[in-house]
Amino acid sequence: MTLADLALQTRARISGFNAKTSAIETRLREIGFAEGDVVEILHVGLFGKSPLNIRLHDCASIAMRPSEAAMILVETTGVE
Repeated sequence: MTLADLALQTRARISGFNAKTSAIETRLREIGFAEGDVVEILHVGLFGKSPLNIRLHDCASIAMRPSEAAMILVETTGVE
C-alpha cells in the first residue's frame, strides 16, 4: 500500500520507497521521510484530492501531491 492509498486519520509506518528516480527518493528523505516513521493523512484537498496534509513523526505537518505520496510505501499493521 502507498501513502496515497491510506485512509484519512489512519496511522501507518513507512516500509520503503517506490520512487521513479533516485533523485526523487533523496528528496523525500531530505524532507524527513524514512523507513520506520509513522505517518497519517490529516486532510485531503477538495479539488482532485490534492494536496494531502500529512503528519510525520507526530509533530510535523507536510503538504504534498498524491503522486508524490504514491512513491512512499506504508504498512498499517503494528502501528500504535
